[in-house]
Amino acid sequence: MTSSYIGQPLNRVDGRAKVTGEAKYAAEYNVHGLAHGFIVSSTIARGRIVRIDSGRAASVPGVLRVFTHENREHLPSYDRDDEHSFLPLRDAKIHFSGQPIALVVAETSELARYAASLVQVEYSHEPHVMDLNTRRGEAYDPKEDEDSASSTKDRGDAQSAFTHAAVRHEAEYTHPCEHHNPMEMHATTAAWHGDGKITAYEKTQGAPRSQKYLMKVFGFKKDEVRVIASYVGGAFGSGLRAEHQLFLSVLAARELARSVRVTLTRQQMFTIGYRPWSIQRLKLGAGADGALHAIGHDALTNTSRLEDYTENDVGWSAALYNCPNIKRSYKVAQIDCYTPADMRAPGGATGMYAIESAMDELAYAAGIDPLELRLKNYSEKDLNEDKPFSSKQLRECFRQGAQRFGWAKRNPAPRSMREGNELIGWGMATGIWEAMRLKASARAVLTYDGKLDVASATTDIGTGTYTIMTQIAADTLGLRIADVTFRLGDSTLPPAPIQGGSFTAASVGPAVKAACDAVREKLFKLARNVPDSGLANAKIEDVAFVDGRIALARDPSLGVTIVGAMRYGNLKQIEEVAKAELAEDLEKRYAMYVHSAIFAEVRVDADFGSVRVARVVNAVAAGRILNPKTARSQVLGGVVMGIGMALHEETLADHDLGRFMTHNFADYHIPVNADVQDIDVIFVDERDDIINPLGVKGVGEIGIVGTAAAIANAVFHATGKRVRDLPITLDKVFT
Repeated sequence: MTSSYIGQPLNRVDGRAKVTGEAKYAAEYNVHGLAHGFIVSSTIARGRIVRIDSGRAASVPGVLRVFTHENREHLPSYDRDDEHSFLPLRDAKIHFSGQPIALVVAETSELARYAASLVQVEYSHEPHVMDLNTRRGEAYDPKEDEDSASSTKDRGDAQSAFTHAAVRHEAEYTHPCEHHNPMEMHATTAAWHGDGKITAYEKTQGAPRSQKYLMKVFGFKKDEVRVIASYVGGAFGSGLRAEHQLFLSVLAARELARSVRVTLTRQQMFTIGYRPWSIQRLKLGAGADGALHAIGHDALTNTSRLEDYTENDVGWSAALYNCPNIKRSYKVAQIDCYTPADMRAPGGATGMYAIESAMDELAYAAGIDPLELRLKNYSEKDLNEDKPFSSKQLRECFRQGAQRFGWAKRNPAPRSMREGNELIGWGMATGIWEAMRLKASARAVLTYDGKLDVASATTDIGTGTYTIMTQIAADTLGLRIADVTFRLGDSTLPPAPIQGGSFTAASVGPAVKAACDAVREKLFKLARNVPDSGLANAKIEDVAFVDGRIALARDPSLGVTIVGAMRYGNLKQIEEVAKAELAEDLEKRYAMYVHSAIFAEVRVDADFGSVRVARVVNAVAAGRILNPKTARSQVLGGVVMGIGMALHEETLADHDLGRFMTHNFADYHIPVNADVQDIDVIFVDERDDIINPLGVKGVGEIGIVGTAAAIANAVFHATGKRVRDLPITLDKVFT
């Protein structure tokens, strides 16, 4: 007998709740006595508030309070010397355009928004800068960041090897700031309880993390504040840190002793975290046969003046390619913007765009097929840490992806493939992302009627967590999907990490399985004692849990139902809590990654230079796939975001005003239906018994990593014009 749910393309168990409106998001909870807050944002990028006049706003009937830095309550963390990150209403200093400087709270959201327009502010201006190019001379190495330091270990003599290489390539690659604006805007409904406790219905990627934030800032005890995020309408990294509305809604609720909701507008969403600007210089040196002799990779990204924000832009090449000489550097420069944030595959999407574009250029310089070049330099271990991979089926990704795409039919010469007035280009790239596993816990409760309740404080930001955890639990105990309920997104549930980094399935999944295994052990002991069950002399490895029964694997007619075993033991429920994490010795011994091979076809209008992506084949090796349907959706979404990165997305800034100018989806371009054609996802079979008992990795980020490079490489093949500055717009193609 084998599992019946894991590996099956099941529909989402939360699908009905979402399409019927039963699912409640952060701004949809109807709590008693609810008031509404609206944020007043600064109009300058740097300076101080000289005077803030809220009199007219406060006098509007129905306005409850206007909060500013002058009248907010004392908060514990405001006086901490080591508190460097931004908190709204801290003082009169302005750090970035769009900074929250006041909160108007009123009986209705419309009234709060109107009153906010009456708040008058006078500023003293200070010189600001938003252009990363002008800050190159002030760039510095954020050495205190351990992740950044570990990703830039050098080896060999890269400069000498580059100088003496038979084939050399050197170029600069840039991409602009991008905003990850999900469908659901950031919102918090802070429900006030008469005893001073608060429940925050919050849009977040981690309820426990938001709870810890509120405990730190406001001095709450753990049982005084609860955070719930049952449903999240997309986040892509924007919900990893607490955003302004969480702080402000709880601040107002405490002072007013009533429930308060604060929702960011779409325009305000464009002032918070974003993928930073990036300037990367690649130097590749190879022999005449294409074997890499030298890799030089230097990256410069922006951070804020509030704190150092860093990403791993330069650490991927040594995990992909066998090269004896590598030199890398990563620097940041401060500008007058809010701090950047993790945006889907932070550092990976950025770094792989540069290295994979450079590899394509090296292939042309050496006269070698781009796929052949990658196979020539294939690495059998992660040279960053000199570790073997826990599993790596990238060769098979190359093989299956190339075969499905038809890569062998490609004419290698640029501008050689055409259909009518369209230039056709074929490009490819490699993708890699960390396969992380963090500590997580889960609780499983089996009741006398054969129903199973499983819970963990993890989140589902649209990835399918509800569904795959239900599948794991149902399979472990041989129950129907309909008999299993998985609960998440609540800080009172067993602790789990934030949902991000593609590690949820690999981290929470084993915890769910461990909790259910513990229930399974107790059930089996009960079943052995049931008269005439035929299990008295059996061991647990001799039985199968299938269709609500515990039966002998060799003779399924012998056994007992789960309900029967519970009743015989006179138990109303069995409850178990389990923790799971990767053994430290395994983490030290193995490198763990997800890999992909991306093949893209573009069509470029020969007269106008407009580019469309006709098809993409993405072959992914991500360990065991728990649900091919939800996993495919994740890769599809990543590819679409990769198309956006390559061709559309760019947050434009007015450097004179010091503010972002693209504040809505009319101005900030993202791929729409007409831009997304055929996307073919292949899941390459990959067994990994090292990363966790389920053999599962993650697929949230691998879809975007490498996609922009594959498209950029295809544009060169189509046109003969190499565009190294994203996004690739028609003016760049023919200038």
